[in-house]
Amino acid sequence: MATKNKTNKSVKKRIRVTATGKLKYGKVGRRHLNAHIKTKRKRQLRKAGIIGDRPRVQKKYKIALGVL
Repeated sequence: MATKNKTNKSVKKRIRVTATGKLKYGKVGRRHLNAHIKTKRKRQLRKAGIIGDRPRVQKKYKIALGVL
């Protein structure tokens, strides 16, 4: 009997799948020690990162999430 893959919980906490199938994640580098970082850089880090045009990476994370 085939067994199901377990969901990788650490990936589930960090990445979400959008309605179109892209992967959305929060960018790193905004937790602390931000006084020396330029305002433009902090603003850029606020936006969510998207993995949309890398099918091999998408497949890896979707398997970990249990979507595939």
